[in-house]
Amino acid sequence: MTEPAPALKEIFNAERLRHIAEQTAAVHAGFDRRRFLRLAGQDLDALSLMQRLRRVSQALHACLPDDYPRALEILQALAPRLNHRFVTLVLPDYVACHGLHDFDLSMQALRFFTPFGTSEYGVRPFLRQDLPRALAHLHAWTQDDDEHVRRLASEGARPRLPWSFHLDALRRDPAPAAQILERLKTDESLYVRKSVANHLNDIAKDNPEWLLQRLQGWSTQDPRTAWIVRHGLRTLIKRGERRALALVGAGEPAQVRLQALAVQPGRLKLGGRIALSLTLVSTCSRPQRLVIDYAIHYVKRDGTAAPKVFKLKTLELPAGATLTLTRTQRMQDFSTRRHHPGRHAIDLLVNGERLGGCEFTLLAG
Repeated sequence: MTEPAPALKEIFNAERLRHIAEQTAAVHAGFDRRRFLRLAGQDLDALSLMQRLRRVSQALHACLPDDYPRALEILQALAPRLNHRFVTLVLPDYVACHGLHDFDLSMQALRFFTPFGTSEYGVRPFLRQDLPRALAHLHAWTQDDDEHVRRLASEGARPRLPWSFHLDALRRDPAPAAQILERLKTDESLYVRKSVANHLNDIAKDNPEWLLQRLQGWSTQDPRTAWIVRHGLRTLIKRGERRALALVGAGEPAQVRLQALAVQPGRLKLGGRIALSLTLVSTCSRPQRLVIDYAIHYVKRDGTAAPKVFKLKTLELPAGATLTLTRTQRMQDFSTRRHHPGRHAIDLLVNGERLGGCEFTLLAG
């Protein structure tokens, strides 16, 4: 039998704490390893991943010099010695917790730390404390030679960055960070472009009108920009927003005939897989761009249902062509979604319009 994967929080286990202690002592002779291990390891089993990260940050602060610039020098020497990228997030967390009084030095430190892991969480308290001053640093980072630093300019300023607090000022008005996105919309790095697309998708959830108007001025002749626009509009496209579909070339209703749509098996238990299959036939005399999605209406605890839209395929369908697609999906519980028994409807969505449906039953137990 396959052993279960260790919990993510075990990134910070006792062995890792010893590694951090040893490497910190190697760059700072006065480091009290025993005290650090006692503080960092206290009630470790009861702590979540992010709580463990913060605990390590606090333990480092208790064992490093009170002089903040000197502590940063030690942490910068420590950064390349740590043996896990996620573990390096302790370093920008230290800056976020203890460096708000020395704004510019701290921002320089965050720029230094981000190539080792990411400073996207560490930079957010500075954005919340003084948005214009922090954005001035982020604007400069868009011109950096290091793709990690350029990505930080976009990722750190995301209005709704997961695992962090929302930047309410940018949720109300995304304009102050708009120039960052403008500068990065043709970035050569996919790593950076993914961040820009996710930033746009955050904006779409609070300011769809602002976003659609902004993107109308973006030329999609550059494939890098076209990719960002397509992925940045995914939430609005899933909602069937016609202007968003138009920006990706699929603003007109699809001229197709649904020849077949089925889901197998019709009944299954939690943990099983469904297989969705469909066949579309073009009824158009010219090629047309299709954005094909499907929505599963998940049954909730009270017996009602709520749809969740999944991307299936975006393509150019030739005139008169026949298209067959399949997709399998496992019905399993996640931290963000729990499944409940009952009849689940599936809708096929093409260019934002429902073309047909089918259903399956998730059995109890």
